Amino acid sequence: MLITGRVQGVGYRDFVRSEAHLRGLAGWVRNRRDGSVEAVAAGVSDSIDELIAACWRGPPAARVADIAVTAMDAADAALLGAEFAIRPTA
Repeated sequence: MLITGRVQGVGYRDFVRSEAHLRGLAGWVRNRRDGSVEAVAAGVSDSIDELIAACWRGPPAARVADIAVTAMDAADAALLGAEFAIRPTA
């Protein structure tokens, strides 16, 4: 997912990590230098859909303008491991 809007400096990465953890998803989230947030998640498709819906809401101070979702193949998803992490800005 590539999330745009007011999504940096508002606790968005912690929010995504918490929501992913609640759903048992693997993956990561990070800020991007262009002001967006990038997230990669793997797990049960219903849980991924729930995470996307949660990302639209975001934490209280966030204002999500758009979420671009791109599917990943199963081989790439298998490389994510079992945890959901916050990665450094890219």
